[in-house]
Amino acid sequence: MATPDTATTDTEELTLTVDELAARAGVTVRTVRFYGTRGLLPPPVLGPRRVGHYGPEHLSRLALIEELQHHGLTLSAIERYLRQLPPDLSADDLAIHRALVTSWAPDASEEASREQLARRAGRALSEEDIDRLAALNVLERTDDPDVFRIDPGVLHLGMRLLEVPIALETILAAHTVVLQHTRSAARELSRLFRDEVWGPDHEGGSGPSGAERVKAKKSLSAHMQPLVVQALVIAFQRSMKSELRGWYGQDEPQAPSVPDVSP
Repeated sequence: MATPDTATTDTEELTLTVDELAARAGVTVRTVRFYGTRGLLPPPVLGPRRVGHYGPEHLSRLALIEELQHHGLTLSAIERYLRQLPPDLSADDLAIHRALVTSWAPDASEEASREQLARRAGRALSEEDIDRLAALNVLERTDDPDVFRIDPGVLHLGMRLLEVPIALETILAAHTVVLQHTRSAARELSRLFRDEVWGPDHEGGSGPSGAERVKAKKSLSAHMQPLVVQALVIAFQRSMKSELRGWYGQDEPQAPSVPDVSP
């Protein structure tokens, strides 16, 4: 692995300085450098005058570390978690890992000022930006026009969506489609799991007692929720890849490559 003193590959897509990266991630520069020394972050790419440049994968990795900390993991546990991940994961892959971690975290909200949000976005936020984040349920307005209630679990996603050159109406339409289908899937899965725990006769009163049912439901939820979320993400990824192949005229599945065993 290249060290921070020797990493000198192309910097065209690495546009964040350490100060900008820290501001976007909501941490201090000292924290970024500390994570680098512990191996939690890959080294920056060195540009002219040996200025380090960071990219989207660094920002996504910092967001994942933040989420793991919210779950109470120690720094050593986070190091072990990150070591198990493939070293070449993209920013999008890391975002998926963070989504899986966030999915079974308790709901939480906190307040943030307009200035704090601007630092996370890397630029001043217009009223249109605030409206977009509010429409995506990333934040809620308060009585103070410069203070907002935010959902930390989706803040990183919301900030990334601000950079996507797609009309708000299109993003909201996509959001509606996702909600409709995920709610439908959750409802059907819940019905299946309820029948598994209670049995088909639970409505007639011959099933377990109320306390037993509650205990069984909690146990099943604790075991199944992360597995179901991961299964849904994988299935959705594969479906999207299939659709994208269709867009690019690659509808036919590609035959698996055969290793060359000729002498």
